[in-house]
Amino acid sequence: MRKPFIAGNWKMYKTVSEAVHMVEELKTLLDDNNSVEVAICPPFTSLAVVGELLRGSSIKLGAQNLYWQKEGAYTGEVSPLMLADLGVDYCIIGHSERRAYFGETNEDVNRKVQAALAQGLGVIMCVGETLDQRRSGQTYAVVKTQVEQGLAGISVSETEKLVVAYEPVWAIGTGETATGEDANAVITYIRKTLADVMGSEQALATRIQYGGSVKPANIKDIMSQPEIDGVLVGGASLDAASFAKIVGY
Repeated sequence: MRKPFIAGNWKMYKTVSEAVHMVEELKTLLDDNNSVEVAICPPFTSLAVVGELLRGSSIKLGAQNLYWQKEGAYTGEVSPLMLADLGVDYCIIGHSERRAYFGETNEDVNRKVQAALAQGLGVIMCVGETLDQRRSGQTYAVVKTQVEQGLAGISVSETEKLVVAYEPVWAIGTGETATGEDANAVITYIRKTLADVMGSEQALATRIQYGGSVKPANIKDIMSQPEIDGVLVGGASLDAASFAKIVGY
């Protein structure tokens, strides 16, 4: 049985003091949660202090990105070794904003996934199509390529800490959301692709989230779908009460 996993991606929001206030609220609201795994992914500047505040709670700590080298002359980058040292549990890799704004390729995603898993970090690997790709009927081809290339060269034993997030680019930050049935259809196909890559047993054990304008109003429809194991929440994760409602769907 795959345990539902709800992660909040704070993106480039919240100063350290704002993050502290948010976490204190969340710990109160989610104190008795045990049926759903929860993670929050603050900016790098708040990871250390948020990690300390989460110590002993059920809420996991996530990062939003990393670089694939352990150390070196890579000004401005953060390594998987550094994240592991901070007690980070998960790292988002291949988010559409990283792909679109910073030119990340499937090869870059693959290097980052390999580096994170090798360091013992959990990975939330994002895949999803643009609006143009959707309109031209390329959705399945796009996610298949992203999954296959993102996991190239990774052994089945290394994928135990892998989570895949289906995030249609056209639904991120737009207010548009795929219907539960539409999202479930694509996620079913992603699981089939995972089975081709890592075998059916591991594919069935791998959690696949949906992301894209998730909010309290649509969480029940999304989570009622049989192949959707959780959500990656953007804007709605920036408000403690809103995020708690999503967790308590």
